[in-house]
Amino acid sequence: MRIGIEAQRIFRKNKHGMDYVVLQEIKELQKLDNTNEYFVYVKPGDDRCLESTPNVHIVELPFPSYPLWEQYALPRAAKRDNLDILHCTSNTAPVSCKGIPLVLTLHDIIFLEPRDKKNRSLYQNLGWLYRRLVVPKILPHCKRIITVSNFELDNIITKLKLPREKMAMIYNGYNDWFTPNADKNNVYRKYIEEKGYFLFLGNTDPKKNTERTLVAYAKYLEKSEVKRKLLIADLVPEYIDTILKSNNIECIKPYIVSPGYIVNTDLPAIYGDAFAFLYTSLRESFGIPLLEAMACGTPVVTSNTSSMPEIAGKDAVLVNPESSDEISEMMLRLETDETFKKEHIDKGLRRVALFSWRNTAKHLLKLYEEVYNETNTKHY
Repeated sequence: MRIGIEAQRIFRKNKHGMDYVVLQEIKELQKLDNTNEYFVYVKPGDDRCLESTPNVHIVELPFPSYPLWEQYALPRAAKRDNLDILHCTSNTAPVSCKGIPLVLTLHDIIFLEPRDKKNRSLYQNLGWLYRRLVVPKILPHCKRIITVSNFELDNIITKLKLPREKMAMIYNGYNDWFTPNADKNNVYRKYIEEKGYFLFLGNTDPKKNTERTLVAYAKYLEKSEVKRKLLIADLVPEYIDTILKSNNIECIKPYIVSPGYIVNTDLPAIYGDAFAFLYTSLRESFGIPLLEAMACGTPVVTSNTSSMPEIAGKDAVLVNPESSDEISEMMLRLETDETFKKEHIDKGLRRVALFSWRNTAKHLLKLYEEVYNETNTKHY
């Protein structure tokens, strides 16, 4: 098979969720499959995190914008390389692929759900609009649509009225360098003065529930005798200040540390040195940070909504993300009940053993073979 994989943004320096997913999938396919030929389409960037191998070719397509790259440069390259399958990995794909069988990874359909008017990020709003325009046009042309949890599978089938046989569910994995006691060089000092903090990966997207989480932290500080600091990644202080001011909790500012983006190679240390990880989103289609934190032996406070109970397990530390009281109470319980904390560390370490990028790659390869065989049988 000649398989194309869209990985437009993996060479950018500040990668995010979907970028890491496709990067790890490709790395595992490189180890797993020496038979088929792969063409990995990327946009040039500073972080050359993937190298070509004899049957895996990195194809750089320089184009100025995401839509032009995807709608013009990618289908032209796919036709030139005479692909048997094109796998687009980040929710969208070319509207026209000139007869090339298309596989789409649709991580979620949040872009089709009601939009939170508080989101003022131009980048996120433009992405939301682009997906709303493109996805309905490409779905009829997809041979398979992959998603990443049973929650999202049922959600997509129900809301988009897609036939189940067209869908596939393949779990994400996590990297094996996320292990307990990962910080042997005191990496945490690059970001915060002391270990034993609460960790929160922030985002301006309202679904990340940053405001309620900060309110919950303020309530925790009121009752805690320890008063652990809160390390927030990926948020600028000005955004945090706005939330603190609007909720009259500016007094907690000295306890918050916001160093900005934390590079992925430092995350094992940052998870491992945290007292607990707060993953209190309103909605997630999977939740790789859940696995990463649990693999580092860090207890996780997460939400009882969407895919999070499915990934973290029904016995995880689950809270109602719309209740700042529940979040703060669970933070306090972890702090005051050592047995409870240890139980959930052990549960987390057992849970992550169910997930791996190698398993993800095996399922992907099987799906490619199914699509290829179906297409060629029809042609015959």
